[in-house]
Amino acid sequence: MQIAIVLYPRFTSLDVIGPYEVLARLPETEVVFVAEEPGLVTNDLGSLSVDAVARLEDVPAPDVVLIGGGPGQADQMEDGRLHQWLRAADRTSTWTTSVCTGSLVLAAAGLLEGRPATSHWGALEQLKKYGVTPSTERVVIDDKYVSAAGVSAGIDMALTLAGKLRGDDVAQMVQLIIEYAPEPPYSAGSMESAPPQVVELATQRLAGRFPDES
Repeated sequence: MQIAIVLYPRFTSLDVIGPYEVLARLPETEVVFVAEEPGLVTNDLGSLSVDAVARLEDVPAPDVVLIGGGPGQADQMEDGRLHQWLRAADRTSTWTTSVCTGSLVLAAAGLLEGRPATSHWGALEQLKKYGVTPSTERVVIDDKYVSAAGVSAGIDMALTLAGKLRGDDVAQMVQLIIEYAPEPPYSAGSMESAPPQVVELATQRLAGRFPDES
């Protein structure tokens, strides 16, 4: 089984590294980082780079497609090489997946029209312009399309996907190996649970990161 994780400049690291830690541990699985051109791709903070070992066209028919989000997503919304590859790969993929604002790229490529999907809370409403029904669920599955909410939700999505790919026991084995048993010190991980002043701070910090292109 081959899993292609898409990189582009200014991606959010955990969007792709979280799922990678889960999916790369599945038996008989090859995970390949792909980009328009091979080489190092730098994240949104400018302090970490991931090596894309293959260009998009080198991986034409992966079993699983995964695209993460990040502020660089705004530069990936026009139809072009990435969208063309996504549509071609989707024709034969078993699963087409996203984390955070990666769902906006899938939507802009025309792959989520008429479907429910989720994204980061700051960008959720933008899905509507592509004919997608926004969902506040952490992981949304519709047919072969799986989307995760913001950043850390990619780990939950990857474990969900692992269960479907290799069975519940294998998925739980991976969960144990990576010791994924979250006990956060705060209950501020969602818009519903975060205190109002924290929501305000986060909104200010992310201002301009999710531009509405309507």
